[in-house]
Amino acid sequence: MSNLPVTALSMPPTGAGPDAARTKTQHAVLIAEDDPIFRRVIASWFKRWDYRVTVVDNGLDAWEILKHDDAPQMIVLDWMMPGVDGVELCRRIRSREGPYRYVLLLTANDNQQDVVTGLEAGADDYLTKPFDVDELHARARAGTRILDLQAALVQAHDALKFESAHDHLTTIWNRGAIMELLIKEVERRRRFESTLGVIMADLDFFKKINDTYGHLIGDAVLREAGRRLGAAVRTYDWVGRYGGEEFLIIAPGCEAADLVVMAERLRDCIGSVSIETTAGPIAVTLSLGVVAAPAQGRDVVTCETLLQAADAALYVAKERGRNRAELALATQNAVAGS
Repeated sequence: MSNLPVTALSMPPTGAGPDAARTKTQHAVLIAEDDPIFRRVIASWFKRWDYRVTVVDNGLDAWEILKHDDAPQMIVLDWMMPGVDGVELCRRIRSREGPYRYVLLLTANDNQQDVVTGLEAGADDYLTKPFDVDELHARARAGTRILDLQAALVQAHDALKFESAHDHLTTIWNRGAIMELLIKEVERRRRFESTLGVIMADLDFFKKINDTYGHLIGDAVLREAGRRLGAAVRTYDWVGRYGGEEFLIIAPGCEAADLVVMAERLRDCIGSVSIETTAGPIAVTLSLGVVAAPAQGRDVVTCETLLQAADAALYVAKERGRNRAELALATQNAVAGS
């Protein structure tokens, strides 16, 4: 319970508004304080500073809110609270995965060891009661800058992570990422004795498109082909650019008959409607090598045998006139074609 006099932190004057320069994103703050007057005063100031304010009067309620990833990232905690005190709450916050929380700890004790204890428990900053409202505002702004910087770093990290796993032209999975996914799905098939489908797809006569219209138009065709293929598969399938005009599709748990239906759907999504480009509509067709790995013989099928079988089936599709799909079964030593 806070023993701070009411006059130590005055209410905002009538007509006082938030800072003139506001960020586009409104920040949120969780205030956990058991003194009702002090709690109301702090909340009123944060509202004036254009924060979305959530208020609780004990540590247990604060902890229940903080268990959710969408909880406020700025937290103002009183040291002494019923249920769970501020120091213990700091420890719990730091023990959880998820978005970083900026914690400002309020204490009526300015003992240096207590301050060290609070910081070591995970508090980012502290204020000793009684304190000036301008000091609280300054600490809040410092916390907001840190949270903004952290958000920018996370965004940059996510962007780099996306770029490292996705093809820069088509934005679908790149070769390295799709191969890693294939390795994982082959292992999953082995563990659970499930079926697995792999499709190698190739745009027909793509070199002629580049030679006729130029590489920029060829890039536009590749981008649209990748988009269409990605939109035509199930949500738990994987589509990646294997290289050049070749695409690799991984279909977990797919039987041979269903895989053929999927291949025809992929062929149709490319060939049924011309691709619009700045040079005009361009008709494009797709050849596909389809490989079905049955649930049995789980220790036989490898990534290499699947890719070899898909490539061999794709070659057959090309030899038989293109714009078609050929089915194969992955075995240890051979490809059983249709």
